[in-house]
Amino acid sequence: MTTLLLVEDHAIVRAGLGRLLSTRPDVVLHNVVTADEALARIRAAIPELIVLDLNLPGLSGFEALRRLRLAAPDTPILVFSMHSEPIYADRALEGGAMGYVSKSAPPDELLAAIDALLRGETYVEKDIAREISDGLAQSGDYLRRLTGRDLEILRLLAEGRTLTEIAQSLGVAYKTIANTCTRIREKLGVRSLAELVSVTKGLGLA
Repeated sequence: MTTLLLVEDHAIVRAGLGRLLSTRPDVVLHNVVTADEALARIRAAIPELIVLDLNLPGLSGFEALRRLRLAAPDTPILVFSMHSEPIYADRALEGGAMGYVSKSAPPDELLAAIDALLRGETYVEKDIAREISDGLAQSGDYLRRLTGRDLEILRLLAEGRTLTEIAQSLGVAYKTIANTCTRIREKLGVRSLAELVSVTKGLGLA
């Protein structure tokens, strides 16, 4: 039997994936809501595959991916996210994921990704892979300078979070977030925090 761990806080998505996998008697699906719960589950029994949402309560995003990668270095991780922007897939793969599928993809594509990762292959949703190969250069080379943590901070800024709230959400010092925002502004060539928040819309993060 193949054990699959789904880290997802939306009950509808958990139920949908359960129905999708109901035709696969060789797959046992376990559900958790937070990254912390996933880490506890991994300590008890390491699954054959982890399917991870990037938007979770508590510890979320690329930090969750990083910690799961450290906790289960040999287990493939498939990011299953609401974000269909190529930059998210690019950073997820850089962060240790072996696959990326958006929640707008057809169900068959999610199954194809799961099968590919279980075979030890990398898989990126076809439409996103096409955009990465055809459109990333047109988006500007500066996007390549953004790290996973940069994107996480930009997403939280786009949601209207203050730097203090972002620091609390990510569990780091305010000064760390402020310094990172300064570096992000330098990378993107913007002068103020307000301008930085505005730029997130152009990057498809808001």
